[in-house]
Amino acid sequence: MHTDEILALVRHVAATSVTPRFNALETHEVDHKSGLAAPPVTVADREAEVLLTAALHDAYPGALVLGEEAYAADPTLLHRFRTAGHAFTVDPVDGTRQFVKGSPDHAVMVAEVRGGQVVRSWIHQPQHARSYVAERGAGAWRVDASGETRLFPGPAERRAPRATGTCCGVDYPRLAEGTADVGLYVRPRVWDHAPGSLLLTEAGGYAGTPRGERYRPQSEPSLVHVARRARHQR
Repeated sequence: MHTDEILALVRHVAATSVTPRFNALETHEVDHKSGLAAPPVTVADREAEVLLTAALHDAYPGALVLGEEAYAADPTLLHRFRTAGHAFTVDPVDGTRQFVKGSPDHAVMVAEVRGGQVVRSWIHQPQHARSYVAERGAGAWRVDASGETRLFPGPAERRAPRATGTCCGVDYPRLAEGTADVGLYVRPRVWDHAPGSLLLTEAGGYAGTPRGERYRPQSEPSLVHVARRARHQR
């Protein structure tokens, strides 16, 4: 599938499965089965992941698709992902806590991994009407609701910085656009970081370990350090 086709898929799934549930979830549509301290799972998460996974499997029958909810049901998926030559990650609703609380700061995210590297990624923020797309070696873009596509701004256009800490689908775009400076994530999950890591590095930023080793989606780092300015990477 062309990059624009997958973006259209992500936006369609968000429009049909996620946005209709925003500020409209019933109690029985939110699952806290792992305890109140764990991130909730909603009917929107499950439905969106099923639709995205099916479409990607249809387009790429030989690729492994690692979704957040599929992993919860079958943890062996993560082991298979680590050795897969071609794979996709799916985060159907990144920032589910915010979504449940009625915050617009959530996103639908997909990343494509080939040969151990993230090669394409898509982040769609339905309530902000913004999408972010990156291709390895080709750059990173923001696509507004009007359909206008533009490259990320240069340093002269950067605005006052803000801290990260919302969700990866919001944090990484802020870093890429220069409205946040740095972030540090403990026990990161690949579906959270694969999409944004490519977006950020293609926009001139850094994603990797605090020691300067670049982020690798098929490894298992205990920490991920991100910054809007690039640094030496090993």
